[in-house]
Amino acid sequence: MPDPSGLPSLASLAARVAESLRERGESVAIVESSAGGLVSAALLAIPGASAYFVGGAVVYTRKAAKGLLGLTADDVIGMRAETEPYANLIAGKIRERLRASWGLCESGAAGPSGSGYGDSPGHVCIAVAGPNSRSRTIETGLSNRPANMDIFARQLLALFDEALHEAN
Repeated sequence: MPDPSGLPSLASLAARVAESLRERGESVAIVESSAGGLVSAALLAIPGASAYFVGGAVVYTRKAAKGLLGLTADDVIGMRAETEPYANLIAGKIRERLRASWGLCESGAAGPSGSGYGDSPGHVCIAVAGPNSRSRTIETGLSNRPANMDIFARQLLALFDEALHEAN
């Protein structure tokens, strides 16, 4: 699905990231929300994924965050999901929990309606935790759920690719 950013396909981005991780001998762990596992699936579709993919989770509710990540109320004081501080926290949490070189997170509202937090459909915050951490907020302006899911996944892999290449 094309998007206004002109990013490559999910498969192309995953192949590029996988190659970088293999070359560097590094690993990644991922927490997805509104992308629904597309980032993990794209990375796992690359042959030899066990060399770099530690694990991932779709954390769609607070109950899942507590159960899968051990997230406590104290961890999120003063923040809410679908923000860069939250995405940074979760990316760092999965990196630490699975002892990966890198941790990735996306948290957003895929649509067709906005989120319970008041964010419009097409809003996502993405984060990369590792030797070269970063985060970004994306607004697609779309209410098309499958299109947003694909864009969110590609945006996260593109941000990770940037971090990997700047860390060299």
